[in-house]
Amino acid sequence: MAQDYTATLNLPSTEFPMRANLPAREPEMLKQAYDLDLYHEMVKRNEGKPDFMLHDGPPFSNGNIHMGTALNKVLKDFIVKYKSMTGYRAVYIPGWDNHGMPIESAIIRQNKLDRKKMSISDFRRECQKFAMKFVGIQRESFKRLGVLGEWDKPYLTMDPDFEAREVRVFGEMFKKGYIYKGLKPVYWCPHDETALAEAEIEYKDEPCTSIFVKFAVKDDRGVFGGDVDNTYFIIWTTTTWTLPGNVAIAVHPREKYALVAAANGEKYVVAEALADKTMAEGGVTDYEIKATYTGAELEFIKCAHPFLDRESVLLLADYVTMESGTGCVHTAPGFGADDYMTCMRYKMDVVVPVDDRGYQTADAGKFAGMYYEESNKAILDDLRDSGALFASQEIIHSYPHCWRCKNPIIFRATPQWFCSVDSFKDQAVAACDDVQWMPEWGHDRMISMIRERADWCISRQRHWGLPIPVFYCEDCKKPVCTDETINKISEIFAAESSNAWFDKPVEELLPDGMKCPHCGGTHFTKESDTLDGWFDSGSTHFRVLDDSDELPWPADLYLEGADQYRGWFQSSLLTAVGAKEQGAPYKAVLTHGWVVDGEGRAMHKSLGNGIAPEEIISKFGGDLLRLWASSADFRVDVRASDNIFKQLSETYRKIRNTARLFMANLGDFDPETDAVAPEDLCELDKWALARLDRAVANVRRAYDDYEFHIVYHEINNFCTIDMSKLYIDITKDRLYVEKKDSAARRGAQTVMYTVLDALTRMVAPILSFTADEIWRSMPHTKSEDPRSALLNDMPEAGKYAFGDVEERWNALFDLRDEVLKALEDARAAKLIGKSLEAKVIITADDAKYAVLDAFRDELPTVFITSQVELVRGGDGMSVEVAHADGEKCDRCWMYSTDVAPHGEGHLCKRCAEILS
Repeated sequence: MAQDYTATLNLPSTEFPMRANLPAREPEMLKQAYDLDLYHEMVKRNEGKPDFMLHDGPPFSNGNIHMGTALNKVLKDFIVKYKSMTGYRAVYIPGWDNHGMPIESAIIRQNKLDRKKMSISDFRRECQKFAMKFVGIQRESFKRLGVLGEWDKPYLTMDPDFEAREVRVFGEMFKKGYIYKGLKPVYWCPHDETALAEAEIEYKDEPCTSIFVKFAVKDDRGVFGGDVDNTYFIIWTTTTWTLPGNVAIAVHPREKYALVAAANGEKYVVAEALADKTMAEGGVTDYEIKATYTGAELEFIKCAHPFLDRESVLLLADYVTMESGTGCVHTAPGFGADDYMTCMRYKMDVVVPVDDRGYQTADAGKFAGMYYEESNKAILDDLRDSGALFASQEIIHSYPHCWRCKNPIIFRATPQWFCSVDSFKDQAVAACDDVQWMPEWGHDRMISMIRERADWCISRQRHWGLPIPVFYCEDCKKPVCTDETINKISEIFAAESSNAWFDKPVEELLPDGMKCPHCGGTHFTKESDTLDGWFDSGSTHFRVLDDSDELPWPADLYLEGADQYRGWFQSSLLTAVGAKEQGAPYKAVLTHGWVVDGEGRAMHKSLGNGIAPEEIISKFGGDLLRLWASSADFRVDVRASDNIFKQLSETYRKIRNTARLFMANLGDFDPETDAVAPEDLCELDKWALARLDRAVANVRRAYDDYEFHIVYHEINNFCTIDMSKLYIDITKDRLYVEKKDSAARRGAQTVMYTVLDALTRMVAPILSFTADEIWRSMPHTKSEDPRSALLNDMPEAGKYAFGDVEERWNALFDLRDEVLKALEDARAAKLIGKSLEAKVIITADDAKYAVLDAFRDELPTVFITSQVELVRGGDGMSVEVAHADGEKCDRCWMYSTDVAPHGEGHLCKRCAEILS
């Protein structure tokens, strides 16, 4: 039997812990990270260095996390870890939004509670327990994703300290005159019986009946010559149920209005520009325009309400357009912002004939007691029966819905607390100019939203929220909010939580000897409304940053979904400018898109296309979910599906296997004693370091720009092409065959160690579990912290100035693929088995011959063949494959003509010399 020379090869070690099965192994790695207290170790190593503060936008603690929440938290973790590895003291304090309707809705639905049958205090305590339960559940989910932070000391908007601070924010804005109470139309959810903020509204297309209604003229003030019999103004509306609230008709002061005489004996007043279209809607074909008037001439004409004993007065408004309807706008100040402002300007009474639950009141006459949606048909039938209906048609329109209960909402005037954004709108807009918006269109979007927004309705008719810290004087009925009351309430809330507002009598909440600043009265009541949850979350930067002696204000970065331009980004900006008057609470704002399914559709239960993070983790592991978050440009919608994760698992496998191959060849390598100086390396090794240098530069640039998809693609290409396809493949011979301590083998090991070290650091913010597993298993120098890759710096670019070598070898590698294709064809044709059985004969033109000839001695190694012959001539390059000359060496498996007997086998001259 021939001697077994494989025992003399430097075969890679198979004893190393880089195993697959991430779902099972990651919890063990997670435990190691927390046993090490890795997050605080990261912060500690950068003490005294510049701060970087990513302020966490708080998710609601009312359910399990979803893929969008997971994407958000993982992106933040990438940034915090990268900043820590590049010399910043990067603190990450996670937080939760605990108050408001999302919590109330969830607890009522899941725990079957009836808040109307419970005391306020009991209901609030149940809400608090419920919110705290999901803080715990979500916290463990985020930790399982590998997200590091101050998990034991998060901020909660229901914490007493937070509530106390928010009270002071309210007090500052009240003192500046930015907060007031007024009767204004607001978004109102009759299902949840509360006002809503603009950010809590979503629009859906719904069918509805649009109607044209005749309002008979009672007093024309002589405009029509006193003959008003059968003369009507025609209005158009898509909300029939609001007609009981009509008190006026608005016309544009400068537009022309026509008096249209129809053959049926009736006369109609509509905008001249819309006359033909309106008559067509009513089926009136025989008509003529008798006269025209400017809208201003029609002011104060009085009409009769079509079914109530009430007048409807003609008013002027510049917002009336000629784009649709009749040019005569149905005006109900209790149901519309423009209507309200117009009627206030004319000092008219506001009628609100719909109650908190959405039912018509006595002001609606015969329709009292009907739910507003049900009254649509009854009012329409009545208009038709009375002859007041000019026309109707079925249309589809976009209608606002509550983002929580998903039911339609109404616009309804109620007494509410408002933040007067108009008072500091210019300062808020100016603050936007000092912020870096990513993408850049965020700047114009935010400014547009601030400029166009109405005053912010900050009161809610809910129990679970921060009480609005205002008292009312029972003598003069005016609201009372002073520095003294704010200080007292803040102190009580800090000590006992805001439950004290509901548990304590008003006397115990007031400062000693309190007197009304308006009238001197001494009898007070408490406000029953709570603050909008957006005021809670908009105040987080005060509690987390402004109150801290260690953290900077403003934050360096806010990172949330693009919907937060009208949500958290905006509420944070408004509280900062309104209370602090020092600009925006953030230096930069970065947004991400939505998570959608593999076909680009939004994920919905009804479609059955949703994916839960725990499903991905249990099947693929947390690092795969993290890799997914880095794989696509998150600034647009990010797709997620089982097939996408299967494809990503292949990418992960390639990166992981590259690391495994490096580690397998470093079993006998000590970087302190065995490393070869860069200048003493062979050219292929220098090429590899040049490619590493390029990858480091690109990766760091991409991290700095928050372009994690470029990091993903750069590392993937570096591992699969530069390393696996080229360097690792080509260096196998010298790693396995050369002497263990030879310069050639130590040179390759030096490169592999250097690349593995840099690669592990580069992927650490993204593949945190895998990076730490590699780091704990690989050799290190004395200057490195062996406990975790995250406790070391990112590699620096510009260390290896081998650009000329890189260029030369790239030219050779451009030709290599053609040789490999020829070898594959020869293998398929059974001409050869392994590529080492081959000799290739390359015929090349002058340019390609020159490239190949410069590497003549390295070509067999580069092409992984036994022999290479070069022939000058022809156009381009052609490759012929023949069986190699000579015999096979039992040790290196290469064919050569110098193979000779050696012991019980046969060795080539090189192997014989190595063994001797």
